[in-house]
Amino acid sequence: MPAFSAPDGTVLAYHAFGQGVPLICLPGGPMRDSAYLGELGGLSAHRQLIMVDPRGTGQSAIPQDAASYRCDRQVDDVEALREHLGLDRLDLLGHSAGANLAALYVARHPERVGKLALITPSTRAVGIDATAETRRETARLRKDESWFPSAFAALEAIVAGNATDDSWKAIDPFFYGRWDATAQAHHAAQDGQQNQEAADAFGAEGAFDPQATRAALAAFDGPVLLLAGEVDLNTPPSVAAEYATLFPNVAFVVQEEAGHYPWLDDADRFVATTATFLG
Repeated sequence: MPAFSAPDGTVLAYHAFGQGVPLICLPGGPMRDSAYLGELGGLSAHRQLIMVDPRGTGQSAIPQDAASYRCDRQVDDVEALREHLGLDRLDLLGHSAGANLAALYVARHPERVGKLALITPSTRAVGIDATAETRRETARLRKDESWFPSAFAALEAIVAGNATDDSWKAIDPFFYGRWDATAQAHHAAQDGQQNQEAADAFGAEGAFDPQATRAALAAFDGPVLLLAGEVDLNTPPSVAAEYATLFPNVAFVVQEEAGHYPWLDDADRFVATTATFLG
């Protein structure tokens, strides 16, 4: 397993798929093993995918200092990987919560980033929040699905602050464009993939400075792809569209009938969009 050392000595692992120019891929969760990304629907046919296991997940070591799980602290991990790979500049893809780390890396090292792809990104780093009504509107797009009534009732309980563990489980289908056997297997594989202690620390106080990050992203003139899923309850398209306005050189794409994992919902469309952007 290829690995490198972070500045604090923690040994971090990554997985390489495909050939060609490297694309550094930061998984979400937060703090989830990169295994769930697979090969991003076949994007590995176009670029060499460098899938990072964040510290404390997958094949990467658990750090001595749990505070190092904080998102801003992990920027140094990405920079160490760039140096390890011998890249003067890197192309960067962040999915979900991994987009927060990607944004903070761009803010700190803009000269080191060529192209930036944010896939159904979390927006915590830039201080954009989805309203309850926006999530309801997105959820209602699935009203013809057999599982919708119970899932929507669970969503209402969550919004009202009355969530139970069963409520969170019931809304799982909202995160996939099709709640079929493939989606259910992908979701079931989550067990054991996330480091909960690390996830709790990821967004701890001090991790994010949205105003400063927004200003830095506004000054970043590299090409950006921001891809949203049409039915993604996590990052609804209107929220992603607001995020896109922060960049001066952005392509904003909404993948139809896609949820939070667009490479699973329509691999061909996802790969065509992303590979074209990456050139």
